[in-house]
Amino acid sequence: MFRKVRTFLNDLKVLATPYWRSEERWASGALLAVIVAMNLGLVYLNVLFNEWNNLFYNALQNKDFQAFTHQFIRFGILAAIFLVVAVYRVYLRQMLQIRWRRWLTRRYVGEWLDGRAYYRLQLAEGRTDNPDQRIADDIGSFIGQTLVLSLGMLESVVTLASFAAILWNLSGSLSVHGVVIPGYMLWVAVVYAGLGTWLTHRIGRPLIGLNFQQQRFEADFRFSLVRLRENAEGVALYGGEAEEARGLIGRFAHVVDNWWGLMRQQKRLSWFSSGYGQVAVVFPYIVAAPRYFSGAIQLGGLMQTASAFGQVQGALSWFVDAYSSLAEWKATVDRLVGFERSLQRVPGRDVDQAVRRHAPAGSAIAVEDLDLLLPDGTPLVCGLTVELAPGSRTLVGGPSGCGKSTLFRAISGLWPYCRGSLSLPVDDRMLFLPQKAYLPIATLRKATVYPDAPERHDDGAISQALADCGLGHLRDRLDEERHWTQQLSPGEQQRLAFARALLLKPHWLFLDEATSALDEASEARLYRLLVERLPDTALISIAHRPTLAAFHDRRLDFRRATSGDAGFQLLQATS
Repeated sequence: MFRKVRTFLNDLKVLATPYWRSEERWASGALLAVIVAMNLGLVYLNVLFNEWNNLFYNALQNKDFQAFTHQFIRFGILAAIFLVVAVYRVYLRQMLQIRWRRWLTRRYVGEWLDGRAYYRLQLAEGRTDNPDQRIADDIGSFIGQTLVLSLGMLESVVTLASFAAILWNLSGSLSVHGVVIPGYMLWVAVVYAGLGTWLTHRIGRPLIGLNFQQQRFEADFRFSLVRLRENAEGVALYGGEAEEARGLIGRFAHVVDNWWGLMRQQKRLSWFSSGYGQVAVVFPYIVAAPRYFSGAIQLGGLMQTASAFGQVQGALSWFVDAYSSLAEWKATVDRLVGFERSLQRVPGRDVDQAVRRHAPAGSAIAVEDLDLLLPDGTPLVCGLTVELAPGSRTLVGGPSGCGKSTLFRAISGLWPYCRGSLSLPVDDRMLFLPQKAYLPIATLRKATVYPDAPERHDDGAISQALADCGLGHLRDRLDEERHWTQQLSPGEQQRLAFARALLLKPHWLFLDEATSALDEASEARLYRLLVERLPDTALISIAHRPTLAAFHDRRLDFRRATSGDAGFQLLQATS
């Protein structure tokens, strides 16, 4: 038990400490100090309300109208101050929450994108599920829950410290079989809250795991819906609606089943916590009644004692009242810590990698004794040695699955499972055009020049590039923001990628079946355009059509190695 608590506190420290050591620590620290001061102010106001109970109810009992009126006015003043402090405490806490969330989101987005971790995480065995959900939802939940629970616990501690002394003085002594117990109501509150806390933990402990799974299943279901939307045309062409429905309903069944588990466990906890709370309403009156009926205290004293008992018992019962939130918080912390550790263990940091050397700008790309491996260590390509000269045009061929695309990934720095050496010219711009072009949800102008900023290219050049690549009908839509992957056909998307290459003018252009959706005539026209407009750009193409050989001056072919389990090797390099 204590080891689990210590582990959780260490995890919490890992998540929270960086922000409070960041450049925002002073402004956010001052904001937190104001919020804490407001919390303490509310506790002090509750002390004043407790005192008011005594005076007000004594005035009622004594039928003292003047005292009654005075206390009524005093209550109005205290209530107005309480209202202002309570409202601005929430407002400032939300201000701190969004500042913290903004900083932490930027940090995680940066780490997720740094070193292309977003891609490499997909290669890891047992990879982190739904990193998008952990960034978009879990960060906000973690920060909100951390502030609410930590400030609530602080308020409970201060309340306990403030009202324990009051309750001790109001309780008097109780004699049990000749044993005098001073401040007996304080001890009753401690025993009552301690027993409630123990039982709450025993009943509610399964909620932690159930909350963790619920967040995961919800994210899986949401991702499946988004994936269907992204691939709507393919599903429609296959007529795969029934299969998609089965998959979606199956994933939602996990949500429902786990939700039922949450409901049952929450019901058990609610039975206890509701009963515990209801008993707590009358319990102080029952315990204090003997002193009232004996005449030791007046009605006001009884009400003040009951109020103080409620404050002490409520402070001691913070764990009981907050248990459901604590279970959800623990699940959120576990998910974020898991994501943090996955980022630290991104494939490539703990596996063999090729040595990447920087060569002067304008140098050749040199691959020496390069082995490409699958994530499980199975050889894919062995002993590859080849040199690609600036301005050259090379066609890469071989059977499907022989490692051609993986070679491109290794050159780009994406593929970590490799050994050997790569010498790459520094500052030479490389552009990779995959078979499925990536088009951001943005204006057509931004989509065309991605990843460059639109202002680096004038509209005339963008329009001309689109027209040259057979997309002249789009020239008047540069300012339209659309989901262009759904708006354009696969062939149009590949044409747009060629227009992007013409605008970005890379030193090295890698094309991985980048014309597979085009007819041979269109393919030849686009390649001819590249050769004419980008004469100094080196073209390295993966393609299966023999007609593309006319646009390349060299060919690399792969074949399976003579040893069947040694993967593929370079068959020949012909000019």
